[in-house]
Amino acid sequence: MLAGIRRVTESALFSLGFYVVIKQTRISDMVGLLQKLRPVDCGIDLIRIGGSGDGGYLIPDDLEGIEYCFSPGVSTISEFENQLANRNIRSYLADYSVDGPIIKRPEFIFDKKFVGPTDGDKFITLASWKDKYLKNYQGDLILQMDIEGSEYGVILSTPSCLLDQFRIIVIEFHGLEKLFDTFVFEYISSSFQKVLDLFYVAHIHPNNFCGSVERNGIRVPRAMEFTFLNKRRARHTSPQLTFPHRLDEDNIQRASLPLPKCWYSWPYDCPESAGLNL
Repeated sequence: MLAGIRRVTESALFSLGFYVVIKQTRISDMVGLLQKLRPVDCGIDLIRIGGSGDGGYLIPDDLEGIEYCFSPGVSTISEFENQLANRNIRSYLADYSVDGPIIKRPEFIFDKKFVGPTDGDKFITLASWKDKYLKNYQGDLILQMDIEGSEYGVILSTPSCLLDQFRIIVIEFHGLEKLFDTFVFEYISSSFQKVLDLFYVAHIHPNNFCGSVERNGIRVPRAMEFTFLNKRRARHTSPQLTFPHRLDEDNIQRASLPLPKCWYSWPYDCPESAGLNL
C-alpha cells in the first residue's frame, strides 16, 4: 500500500516538473565518470567564438580547412555562427521553435526542424540533416549544439563515423544533476562515453544561470558547455588544471559559477574528495 502511494506521488511530482531521485548513483561511478571528463590541454590555444556572455564558446584555434558548421538550437542568438561566417565557414542551423536566426547572412542555411534521435514532421536526425546538404562531403566539420536536453538522444543515435567527421564539437549538456540518479546516470554517461571514444575534452564552462547541486561532496553544475577536440587533431595531451580560463565569461549577470575542482583536478587537489569511501 505504502509503495503504491509512493509511486503515485512520485509520478505526480514528475508530471509537475519535479525530479525525484529513486536510487542514487554510487560515488565510485560518479568519480569514474568525472575522471574521464577531466579537460585536457591538447597543445592548441583556445579562442572565444561568439559574443560576450551566453552564446560565446571557447574552442581550439584549429579552424583552418573547415568549411561548414552544423548548429542545432538557434533561439535568439547567432553570434557564434556569425563570427564563423567572418572566417568563411558556412553554418547549417535548425530549430523548430523559431522561424530563423536573428542574424541574416547568405552563409546561413536554416531548417525549421528540431534535431532529435528520429526523423519526423518536426524532427530530423543529425545524419539525415548532414546528408540533406553534404551527403558525400568528407571534410572536417564543426558541431555546436544547444538543444535543451535532447543532446543525449542525438549523440546516441548518431553513427560514430559521422561524429568522427567533426573536428570540434561544442555541446551544452543539460540536466546534469540527474547524474545522481542511477538510471539516468547510465543514459548520460553512455552519451559521454560515445563522444570520448573519439574526442578529448578541451574545455568545460558551467552555465551560471542554472546553479549546481552537491551530494556526497561531489558538486555538479546543472548545465555545462563542453568543448571537444577530435583526438586525431591533438598535438599532445596533459591535464588542464587552470579554471576558469581567462576567456571565460558568465552566461548572465548573476553570481559566477566556477567549474568545481572535482571536474578537473580529482584526485590531485580536490578538497571535496576528502574522506570519501570510493
